[in-house]
Amino acid sequence: MLYMVVEKFKNHDPVPVYRRFRDRGRLAPEGLQYVASWIDEKLECCFQLMGAAVRKLLDE
Repeated sequence: MLYMVVEKFKNHDPVPVYRRFRDRGRLAPEGLQYVASWIDEKLECCFQLMGAAVRKLLDE
């Protein structure tokens, strides 16, 4: 099943999120698969398409 995850950057600043990703990786639980992502033109919001057999993985 595919899920759309919408993340709004705190203070409209994506830098801390991308810095954490660079330093620590995606930090997704086993079984949750990254499919695609994009950000809005203002760099305020990230949309992620994630795949998982069970929705519960999104809550971990």
